[in-house]
Amino acid sequence: MKQLIFILAACLFCFESQAAFIEGLEDVPLQEGMEQRSSDNVSFGNEESRFVDTVLTSDTLNFKQVEEFYGKNLPEFGWTYQGKRGTTLVFEREGEVMDISCESTSPLTVRVTVKSKM
Repeated sequence: MKQLIFILAACLFCFESQAAFIEGLEDVPLQEGMEQRSSDNVSFGNEESRFVDTVLTSDTLNFKQVEEFYGKNLPEFGWTYQGKRGTTLVFEREGEVMDISCESTSPLTVRVTVKSKM
């Protein structure tokens, strides 16, 4: 049932904003102004666990804007904000952890990692 709610929320979000989603994380929106570096994607897993790591870049955004965007939008997809460790935002959802970390500011480079809790 929760997966159906996530899918419906994703469809509603996509319909309202014409949003794209991060490749490999079909329920995590790609912020407008960000680009995904597909050559840096790492993804593996099975029905019990997964690991996805990807890099996003922007010449126009800053990390504060990224923090505001994901802080506002990820709860719609079931992610709960857990706090900040340095320059890393931490979210959790149903046995998974997502880290969104700032790797550089000029140009903005952000690493998004989703992994199953052990």
